[in-house]
Amino acid sequence: MKNKLYPLKFQPILKEKVWGGEKLKTILQKNTNFDKTGESWEISAIENSVSKVKNGSLKNYNLTELLKIYKERLVGKKIYKTYGEKFPLLFKFLDADQNLSLQLHPNDEIAKKRHNSFGKSEMWYILQAEENAGIYVGFIPGTTQQDYLKHLQNDNLEKIMNFEKVKPGDVFYIKPGLVHSIGKGVLLAEIQQSSDITYRLYDWKRKDLNGKPRKLHTELALEAIDFQFDEFKITYDSSKNEFKKLVKNQFFTTQKINLTKNLKLDYSQTDSFVVFMCVKGQVEIKTAENTLHLNYGETVMIPAEINQIELQTTTAELLEITL
Repeated sequence: MKNKLYPLKFQPILKEKVWGGEKLKTILQKNTNFDKTGESWEISAIENSVSKVKNGSLKNYNLTELLKIYKERLVGKKIYKTYGEKFPLLFKFLDADQNLSLQLHPNDEIAKKRHNSFGKSEMWYILQAEENAGIYVGFIPGTTQQDYLKHLQNDNLEKIMNFEKVKPGDVFYIKPGLVHSIGKGVLLAEIQQSSDITYRLYDWKRKDLNGKPRKLHTELALEAIDFQFDEFKITYDSSKNEFKKLVKNQFFTTQKINLTKNLKLDYSQTDSFVVFMCVKGQVEIKTAENTLHLNYGETVMIPAEINQIELQTTTAELLEITL
């Protein structure tokens, strides 16, 4: 007998990173013993990092097991037909106490050919930023492959990178091939395809946690780099109690809602699971049979078979992700 599905919280999978800090613990209340916690994987089906349910009757089942048991009831008919028992997305919070490496991700075609993996399209939502903090994203307009190779050889790749100061609420879409780095002092939410493939180009002459130089992937990256300067910052209207579209592509759709009152939602025409990431305040999520409390910095999955929910709050900002 299959248990009934209900809104699912998962145990965060915490990752120690040489560039990580303490904000995931002190601000987002993640339970970590690392000195440098860089990432909290909120919902993941990446091999060796598969999320486990932390609430209700399905506690300790992992996401891969749930997909095998519940199939389209969990993710939706179209998604199950497309992806089978591979969960298509990965949800994270990241704390950059230092700059991340200058890096990029391959597209689906290159990732499939080289790594038998999905590519990696991703988006960032800025939660907090220290004064003058920002991100490196894209080369300055007019940069050529020759410019890139010259600056790479001279160990000053950052000189041809576009640096963008950020503030809470800023949204960026990072497509495959776009060279990027989260700068120090930035705390953000990340929504991405289910892929852990990164090509590292330049790492500020930094050593890893074991004191060794970090591996670079300059040869692998060359074919994958996109030198075109595209718009990457997403502008949106921040009016209250309405969903505002941030990113819509073939991999995921993300909307934001700034709630100041209760709201009933009907997902009967949405053939997809729904994920909420709470980026401000707190909210109660009610279904016909369950109530779940979601705090700032927490994430929940609403299985596809649940059609009606109510969000109850006086102040909350949520990212809503579907396929």
